[in-house]
Amino acid sequence: MSREALQQAKGESGWQAKHVYAMAVLCLLIGLAIGYLFRGSQSPAVPVQAAAMLPAVVPPPTPTSAMGGHMPTLDEMKQMADKKAEPLLAKLKGDPSNSDLLIQVGSLYKATHQFHEAAGYYAKALQVKPKNIAIRTELASCLFYDGDADGAISQLQQGLHYDPKDANSLFNLGMIKWQAKQDSQGALDAWRELLKSNPQLSADRKATVQKLMADVQKKGKS
Repeated sequence: MSREALQQAKGESGWQAKHVYAMAVLCLLIGLAIGYLFRGSQSPAVPVQAAAMLPAVVPPPTPTSAMGGHMPTLDEMKQMADKKAEPLLAKLKGDPSNSDLLIQVGSLYKATHQFHEAAGYYAKALQVKPKNIAIRTELASCLFYDGDADGAISQLQQGLHYDPKDANSLFNLGMIKWQAKQDSQGALDAWRELLKSNPQLSADRKATVQKLMADVQKKGKS
């Protein structure tokens, strides 16, 4: 996705709902599924019951069948998420510090593109388990999609404080610096560190990062 597309998706006074939806789909399509392009790397595992709900490197399926075959609006998707979250929220009333439940609710809202709500639940989960880098990366994802690139970068940097080699955090830090902040050098620095500190990455994952780096360098010369 080009930086021009990102600028179009961002309004002068904040992102509009339709732009948020489009932005999320586009970012997920290119691999900014913060940050499970590198699933199985250094990040601590998300609890099993939540992991199944987290998007990988493709956007979550659009629930058109539940909406009579038409593309659901953000409001309709929120209603669906609210309905599915009801039993989890009921459990949380009796156990408000249950990080697994908080993560499940956050993942549910993220999957339906309710990024502001999802961020709130991920943040609560991190109050219980602040060293859970995988969930901090999910929070960064939601903050980014919600228009808070600086907040997303801050969360990724906090994750790297706990584990400077975390591949997901480094990958997404580079993506957000490049796409949202137009910081080409910052992106290249993050990805160089990613490749340097993670020699165990598979060939295809290395190739993905190297191609992104080549794209950044090419655009910097144009």
